Amino acid sequence: MSVFMSAFADLVGALADVLHPLFQTASTAAAIVLFTALVRLAVHPLSRAAARGQKARTRLQPQIAELRKKHRKNPERMQKALMELHKEEKVSPLSGCLPSLLQMPAFFLLYHLFSSQKIGGEPNELLGHQLFGAPLGERWQDALAHGGPFGAQGMVYLGLFAIVTVVATFNYRRTKRMMAANPVTPATGPDGQPVPGMGAMNKLMPLMSFATLFTVSVVPLAAALYVVTSTTWTAVERAVLYRDMPVPGAAVATAA
Repeated sequence: MSVFMSAFADLVGALADVLHPLFQTASTAAAIVLFTALVRLAVHPLSRAAARGQKARTRLQPQIAELRKKHRKNPERMQKALMELHKEEKVSPLSGCLPSLLQMPAFFLLYHLFSSQKIGGEPNELLGHQLFGAPLGERWQDALAHGGPFGAQGMVYLGLFAIVTVVATFNYRRTKRMMAANPVTPATGPDGQPVPGMGAMNKLMPLMSFATLFTVSVVPLAAALYVVTSTTWTAVERAVLYRDMPVPGAAVATAA
């Protein structure tokens, strides 16, 4: 593990060296943003596949509802029919999870790298690198202890919180529109009855983007940069990939 972390530290350092002429003391922070973009670019084909899968599942909703109605008294037959339908249409119910799952190792690498005092038995020099005076290895609570929320370090976090809030608000409105335009058939358990709590979960789903505020506030600044960059990328990417999904009022406007 230490050898792997040393190699990853060298990668971040190499990217920082390349970006130093442009970003000077913020070159390591810029390297983290670039690293995040490269990770997201690598998983973009999976994101495109997930978008195609989501559109296909939306298209299949009437058939899914019919199968659940037809086999509501036989849960095993219903599940088999649903699996056959997904297989026939070449739709994987798990395709939407893959992009997020494949990004987790990159996030944890950054978290571990900027939480470790030593890498390969040597002092971790990356911890002292900064973004506008805020050390990349420290957290929001450290910034509050050095000048408060409006101090030099605190302002860096306020900037990140502002970006997350804007992106989360955008995601919230977009998710609400998509859920209104494409209502999902309630999930059912083995007995064919609606799964308890799913209604409340669907109501909370649009608010999940705001949970990123908590993540940014508790992880090292370097990991927070990864989260903010990745979240922003996701918002833009989904807006592009799902731009042809129907929205409320579209059918009415077309008919008019």
